Amino acid sequence: MKRSFFFACSVFLISFLPAIAKESSASIIKMATTTSTENSGLLNVLLPVFTKQTGITIHVIAVGSGKAMKLGENGDVDLILVHARDDELQFVKQGFGVNRRDVMHNDFVIVGPKHDPARITGEKKAAFALGQIARRRAEFISRGDESGTHIKEKALWEIAGIAPSGPWYLQAGQGMEAVLTMANEKQAYTLADRGTFLAMESKLDLVVLCEGDSILYNPYGIIAVNPEKYPYVKYRGAMEFIDWITSKDGRALIAGFTVDGKQLFFPDAQ
Repeated sequence: MKRSFFFACSVFLISFLPAIAKESSASIIKMATTTSTENSGLLNVLLPVFTKQTGITIHVIAVGSGKAMKLGENGDVDLILVHARDDELQFVKQGFGVNRRDVMHNDFVIVGPKHDPARITGEKKAAFALGQIARRRAEFISRGDESGTHIKEKALWEIAGIAPSGPWYLQAGQGMEAVLTMANEKQAYTLADRGTFLAMESKLDLVVLCEGDSILYNPYGIIAVNPEKYPYVKYRGAMEFIDWITSKDGRALIAGFTVDGKQLFFPDAQ
């Protein structure tokens, strides 16, 4: 009798384990995003609030935008938050992602040592400023990682008509925080997203030398990985986060995120 009872209980529990596991796993979604959203501290503000409101935890993979989109293309994540608009639109066009939405923006800046050996202080044309750095062989640290920042840098070099090479041009292959730290140590120039630079500014002996060019505009978009292409992705959870980050609550948190009184990102969603 006892053996039958325990057997029945075991069958009951085993039958519910897949449902329990499915429910538990559904409460965790994977997001590939840029190092700038993590290095700036923005995600530390957004994600705990989202989790508290929804019960969904987001596992973050912080890499360059190019690598983040590659993770999306392979179906290794549920959504991506990146800043490379042309590539984002191509990602959707090729069927890897759906429901792309604008989230926020800031801008890129060229930073460097205060003594400014390339003499670009106050220069308004970013491509010309990079040209000056190249002509004077002033040390420049490139992300070199196919991130959104690196893609923008390459576009600026192309406008300047320069293919950077030589001992003055170093490709780090690392995230924004690491590159800023390296530029600081070497007293070199680099292109940075303003959010990460502001978050690190107090630790750096670098200053903004070139800003304000319209080409330095830096928009961020969020995209769900296509569930028709990858049926196993957690599309509902991804869309819940997309809806939330572009909602009034999400926009308010983005707008209210500051470092030393300076706003790092500006919400774009309506």
